[in-house]
Amino acid sequence: MSDGQGDALDRIAAALDRLAPAPFAAPDWSASAYVWDTAPDRLLPVPSPNRIPLNLLLGIDRARDTLLDNTRRFADGLPANNALLWGARGMGKSSLVKAVHGELEETGLKLVELQREDIQTVGNLLHVLRDVPHRFVLYCDDLSFSHDDAAYKSLKAVLDGGIEGRPDNVIFYATSNRRHLMPRDMIENERGSAINPSEAVEEKVSLSDRFGLWLGFHACDQDAYLAMIRGYCDAYGVTVSDADLRAQAVEWQATRGSRSGRVAWQFFVDLAGRQGISL
Repeated sequence: MSDGQGDALDRIAAALDRLAPAPFAAPDWSASAYVWDTAPDRLLPVPSPNRIPLNLLLGIDRARDTLLDNTRRFADGLPANNALLWGARGMGKSSLVKAVHGELEETGLKLVELQREDIQTVGNLLHVLRDVPHRFVLYCDDLSFSHDDAAYKSLKAVLDGGIEGRPDNVIFYATSNRRHLMPRDMIENERGSAINPSEAVEEKVSLSDRFGLWLGFHACDQDAYLAMIRGYCDAYGVTVSDADLRAQAVEWQATRGSRSGRVAWQFFVDLAGRQGISL
């Protein structure tokens, strides 16, 4: 081999080294919460997770107790189900996942947030978590799929598909506005145009069936909305009469055209700010 050929091969090898992804660096497992980043693949610790105390989540008692019991069993090394939290916007689905983790944080349970757009890399994430001596709640917020989206196939490995299956130390929680993770009109359209309607959307709908636990969240009525705000006021020392709270909170709700736990918290933040109270 000539010197020129050797130099060319050296340059090619150097270029390939630059293109190759760096080896995954094991994170510092001292944190209780992490975000999965894919540029490059790595787990980023979250020093102060954004969440509110579990006892301030009002109006969702059944879902709260069910998810807390399921998660506690998992943290204790007992059998537990993957969970799909679905339903009305702003009713505390993601807040509940984070609050339950906060309630059980002292057990050593860790929370890992996976972005919807990174679902296809979930296999890499499971490989990282599989042999770690900790237990993880893998969490994806606002999960849904369109008709031409194949990313849902990657998610089946987290649930119960694939030869390796879900690691024993990982459980998966997802929130979605859609019970079957895809729009109802899309389900009907595919059924109506398919040669075999019963099989047209079976593969995608079956993904939601792989969640052993379904927790539904429904829009709150006005009494529940006002009770949420009163609970926030009592917890943070914000003083306001029942009459003033009702008048202001109803007006706030009317300007937004909706009533939910999120709207209740937004009103409370405004009220606390006007009274000069830090949260």
